[in-house]
Amino acid sequence: MKPIRVATFDGPGAPPVIREVPWPKVGRKSALIQIGACGVCGTDLHILKGHWPKPLPWPFTLGHEMTGIIREIGPELKTDWMDLPITVGSKIMVPPFMPCGECYYCRHYPENSNRCQTPVYYGRYLGFDRPPHLWGGWAEYVYVDLEALPGTKIYKLPDSMPLRLGALSEPLTSCIRGFARAQKMGLFRWGDTVVIQGSGPIGILAIAAAREMGAGRVICVGAPEEPRLALARRFGAEATVDIEAHPTSEARVARVREIVGGYGADLVMDCTGHPAAGPEGVEMLRDGAAMIEMGQFTDAGSIATNWHRFVAKDVVIIGSWAFTENDLALGIRMLDHARDRYPWTEMQTIYPFDQDGVSRAVADAMAMRTVKSTIVPFPELLEA
Repeated sequence: MKPIRVATFDGPGAPPVIREVPWPKVGRKSALIQIGACGVCGTDLHILKGHWPKPLPWPFTLGHEMTGIIREIGPELKTDWMDLPITVGSKIMVPPFMPCGECYYCRHYPENSNRCQTPVYYGRYLGFDRPPHLWGGWAEYVYVDLEALPGTKIYKLPDSMPLRLGALSEPLTSCIRGFARAQKMGLFRWGDTVVIQGSGPIGILAIAAAREMGAGRVICVGAPEEPRLALARRFGAEATVDIEAHPTSEARVARVREIVGGYGADLVMDCTGHPAAGPEGVEMLRDGAAMIEMGQFTDAGSIATNWHRFVAKDVVIIGSWAFTENDLALGIRMLDHARDRYPWTEMQTIYPFDQDGVSRAVADAMAMRTVKSTIVPFPELLEA
């Protein structure tokens, strides 16, 4: 068997290094998965900028929005997390964050297992030095090991779902969970007007999630016009607000209120990753409404604000961190049911798996020249 290629990074700002590792022997509760597609996430970019707040095991392989095909599987790994049968040839996705099932939050507050104290993180906390060195999605293959890493969860994709499409299921799930929490609290109702701050991949997916979950009107605030705001409208945003044409917070708030009506929106979701977006989003709300904050996934710094505004407007702010293990099944199902209603693959710009391809995928995502840079090691699997 020829060696398997993986990309690693030695630290923030470092270029990718393509390494070769030997073909692994697959354990009894393990699987070797050929990568079909893996997205470049905003979290990956923040890590490479040095924004991740916890120690990381450099060098390691980034990439966690991954789908693939099982090529080898151990005799004791027979089903996915949802008890669907899997075998060689099954299409699957592997999420990055997988609760352990044993810690305080997993046992006592399963609805908050996203706050697991000892999670498994593929594409982040498993260093390259750990055999068999295949722990992230920016690679030709990824190795999952439910014996050594029992918190691992894998999910079978519908047979008819292209792997390229399935690579959007993990980021879409993050949006679904945020809206679902607001719905559970009675703060997101059918027909509500929703403002999405941010026109990156999470913002675009949030437009689709909001519409599928009952929003009456969706407005997107972001930049640049091409390719992001134009795509936001193709995904169903009724209107967009270009932050380059409206360069001040006051101008953006005024424009949103002009579009939605003077009192403001029923719900705002921040998907920007910029600390200043939070206070600005509050001013886009009508009094008594709610804001979902899911854009501040990494520590990009603090911002001065006036807490009186939250009280005076009588608003609710919901922090939403990732998802639970059961949320992912909803993300896959929504993506499958709505596959013909949105131009999903127009989000994705495809890059080959080599040093130049990985470098360009990251650089283009950082420069916002793409919406979702997507690395494809095997072009023949692009539509598989």
